[in-house]
Amino acid sequence: NFIIINLFTKLMKKTVLFDRHEKLNAKIVDFAGFLMPVSYSSVNEEHLHVRNSVGVFDVSHMGEIEISGSNSLDLVQHICSNDISKLKIGKAQYNCLTNEKGGIIDDLIVYRIETEKYLLIVNASNISKDWEWINKKNIEFKCIIVDLSNKLSLLAIQGPKAQELCQKFTSEDLSLLPNYSFIISSFAGIKDIIISKTGYTGSGGFELYIPNNNAIDIWDTLFDSKEFDLKPIGLAARDTLRIEMGYCLYGNDINEGTSPEEANLRWITKVETSFIGHKIIENQIKKGSDRKLIGFKLIEKSIPRNGYEVFNIDNKLIGKVTSGTFSPVLKKGIGLAYINSINLKDDLIYIKIRNNLSKAEIVKTPFI
Repeated sequence: NFIIINLFTKLMKKTVLFDRHEKLNAKIVDFAGFLMPVSYSSVNEEHLHVRNSVGVFDVSHMGEIEISGSNSLDLVQHICSNDISKLKIGKAQYNCLTNEKGGIIDDLIVYRIETEKYLLIVNASNISKDWEWINKKNIEFKCIIVDLSNKLSLLAIQGPKAQELCQKFTSEDLSLLPNYSFIISSFAGIKDIIISKTGYTGSGGFELYIPNNNAIDIWDTLFDSKEFDLKPIGLAARDTLRIEMGYCLYGNDINEGTSPEEANLRWITKVETSFIGHKIIENQIKKGSDRKLIGFKLIEKSIPRNGYEVFNIDNKLIGKVTSGTFSPVLKKGIGLAYINSINLKDDLIYIKIRNNLSKAEIVKTPFI
């Protein structure tokens, strides 16, 4: 068994910073085929540190796909749900890749690097699937598509003190950078770093796209800055942070069987652009969808988890929890669930936790 486990570990992918995580005694887990730090201390402690100070995540497992060429706008517009034509150079945009049935192949962020060059940031578990899909749709557009996923590292520096920390390492005025914008500049003496402001925690901060051979230097430089109580943060706290904001996680809250309309992502769904699957989604918008993703807050002391069943007041099964956690800020259980849209008029639902039905109220997100 030891030999099998050891062989399995060797076959797993590692980020450039893996040795740094091991030296910090991080708990390492398999995540989307990568050996990733899930936590360094307690999830609650890491979560609150990001909410109150500043933490850094190694999210280098994420994928980066570059699309360029004279038809790059047309291709990206064809495959993405949002209106790419409104995306200016230096701006970023949240998006979905959709299939012909209106399902979500992936959620992603699109950066417009140049007039005819876009960078797509995709989920680690979907890199191969997205790559094949984009290339399949590129036949008539003849764009140049490059997978940069194995060449770039990605650090997310998040929290209310992130700007003050990052400002030490760049001459750019980061206070002038709006949300969903980016600059390409020097950081910690290293040129051509993409510094973006998209975030996935709801606590503000920046992302650094770094060539792999510079990632360790930047990581060490950040932690050498002793005036800030910078802490490394694992993927477990990243998950609890995003749930507090009501953000979707691919594979939990959205997948190829869910549409942007069902997932409350109409704000990034511009059917007038005629993207793939837009007619089905447009019909859902007009007639309503059979189910909706809702946020809920437990009234009783329990913790909801993915897969837990949801019932209405008449003890009828109406849906399932897709994401759930104990909120370190609210000190109570919160989550996301798909329920039959006919039950949206009900404020109260019941989550089956073990053999008990725990009362919860439907609430708008974000939770905090």
